[in-house]
Amino acid sequence: MRVLARARAAGAVDLEAVRRAVGAVRDPELDLALADAGMLGEVRLPRGGTVRVVLRLTTATCPLRAELIRDVRSAATAVAGVSDVEVHVEAMSETERMSLAARLRGGRGSRHPFGRESSTLVYAVGSGKGGVGKSTVTANLAVALARQGKRVGVLDADVWGWSIPQLFGVRRPPVALKGLMLPLPAHGVVLMSVGFLLEHDEPVVWRGPMLHKAIEQFLGDVHWGELDVLLIDLPPGTGDVALTLLELVPDAQLLVVTTPQPAAQHVAARVARMARDAGMPVAGVIENMSTHVCSSCDAHTPLFGAGGGERLAADIETALLGQIPLDLPLRSSGDLGVPAMVASPDAASVVEVGRIAARLPVARRSLVGRSLPLTVV
Repeated sequence: MRVLARARAAGAVDLEAVRRAVGAVRDPELDLALADAGMLGEVRLPRGGTVRVVLRLTTATCPLRAELIRDVRSAATAVAGVSDVEVHVEAMSETERMSLAARLRGGRGSRHPFGRESSTLVYAVGSGKGGVGKSTVTANLAVALARQGKRVGVLDADVWGWSIPQLFGVRRPPVALKGLMLPLPAHGVVLMSVGFLLEHDEPVVWRGPMLHKAIEQFLGDVHWGELDVLLIDLPPGTGDVALTLLELVPDAQLLVVTTPQPAAQHVAARVARMARDAGMPVAGVIENMSTHVCSSCDAHTPLFGAGGGERLAADIETALLGQIPLDLPLRSSGDLGVPAMVASPDAASVVEVGRIAARLPVARRSLVGRSLPLTVV
């Protein structure tokens, strides 16, 4: 009778249903279902209601191993009749890794996916000088866009003063798949930074061709997937990175971050003029640290003066997209490694970032001076 009962229990589990459920689990780095990525191996029923699933990872040291095992177990146990799940982990063979890398590239070779025919909106976030909170604005704007349901990536192109790893609380190297790096997911956003490739206090001493090649690789040798928006955190000023970006991503739009101070406003105007002279449209100005918000009485104090953002927008003939106040949640979130958009969604600064994200304009680059494809009929 016990043997018969076990047989009935085994028969009650639909292995195809288990395979479909587990195969639909998405790898957060690849942004693919396990079945589509070739990461789902054998699924069988060794005894009773226990299911055994083979999970094939891209690398034996996959940093998201525990998360994937948890998600596989959760998906399998949701199928009727499954009482327990055994997950056996294997690593893909070199041939399988090469095949997956080729598939992820989609036949484009080393070319990046953000050319003129791309549907991804690319915003380069720049400033005239450091210390205006450009990277903090980038990080929280990215999370706000992701919370609108958009697929968002952040490229930390501030190679000398990278801070995106700190702002998102991510400090591990990316997985490399036969020359293709997988961006690191955090808070609904995928990230790439030179900071993921170096020790925390290791300086970057790059100039000219090395810098150009690095940005080129971060665009083309990273599996960004199908993004709706890519935010590129530029280094401050008008140096090589901005010029390289203008060449590599012809349809990028500039978001200029400043504080109310005239010193920040004047140098930010130079960045906007450099972009315009090179044909990059300016999508708008974001004024950061517009006022200080008291955590006790909620009073607003203009610590850095007033009107800088409005004057800059008028000077470069673009829109002032918003004025972000400086409050304790915005400041402390950077130290904690959790964007304020996640940690303190009701903070005054966060509410304003969300408002800016909801009304980001789309500025198109002029066709004047650009070579256009011609079709002979």
